[in-house]
Amino acid sequence: MRILYLDTSSSFLYCGLVDDNNLIFEIKEHFERDLSRYTLYLIKEKFDEYKISTNSVDKIIVVNGPGSFTGIRIGITIAKTYGWALNIPIISISSLYAMAISVNQNGLLVPLIDARRGYVYTAAYNSDKKQIIPDQYVELNSFLEKIKKFNCDCIYISNDKFDFETVKYDPDILKIVDTCKNNTPIDCHDVNPIYLKLTEAEEKINDTQN
Repeated sequence: MRILYLDTSSSFLYCGLVDDNNLIFEIKEHFERDLSRYTLYLIKEKFDEYKISTNSVDKIIVVNGPGSFTGIRIGITIAKTYGWALNIPIISISSLYAMAISVNQNGLLVPLIDARRGYVYTAAYNSDKKQIIPDQYVELNSFLEKIKKFNCDCIYISNDKFDFETVKYDPDILKIVDTCKNNTPIDCHDVNPIYLKLTEAEEKINDTQN
């Protein structure tokens, strides 16, 4: 079974094609901007390089957030269009779960995505990758206080800069796909972004109404 993995929830493009538990290719590219401009091109380039038809993909796993509003929409749009056009089942997963899966260290796994103004997108998983704190948009310092109650070593996973040590997030695409490939797929029309926080436009509307 050929499974396409796609994550555009940050300024990185993470993409890979897995065929029967073998990683055929992967893309790990950082973009300051223009992610939307190059994503499809780079994916097609890889399919062409390996002489693989895009029609041969059996399943898509796409990250649907949290993270960059624009980035999430890019990946979701590609997955939904691809899935609808070729009738391919889609599995959506959290960016935070993908981050936790990729780390092999023991301890409390805490993926962190900087949401600015002292806030983060985060969650917590045990060493078996079981989620013990759900995905949330939260003030960083209050969250750090909250997880102290677990009284164990915390492994903070991030590509952002914080005032404490973090493990760089380098997605293990083969492991992510292997972990999630048997999740229940959903209809392409039901694949929606998970933002966790309001957009700036929604926040402004709320401010004017309060």
